[in-house]
Amino acid sequence: MSKKQKLLKRLQSSPSDFTFDEACTLLTALGFSLSQGKGSRVKFVLGTTIVAIHKPHPQKELKGYQITEIINKLREARLV
Repeated sequence: MSKKQKLLKRLQSSPSDFTFDEACTLLTALGFSLSQGKGSRVKFVLGTTIVAIHKPHPQKELKGYQITEIINKLREARLV
């Protein structure tokens, strides 16, 4: 199982310790490009699919709603 597949499986289980770095690794492996917004806001863009989230700080883990947002956007793009 590749790292991308492992991260995708881990994301789908909605873990409370999924980090921003793991999300970056997964989304870029799926073909998304990273676009820095204002402040801590970042966008991952793949065609018409946009995942817009804030970089968590000071912690590294994403919030539950951010994980749900990523999963929903991947479903919309038919990547999950």
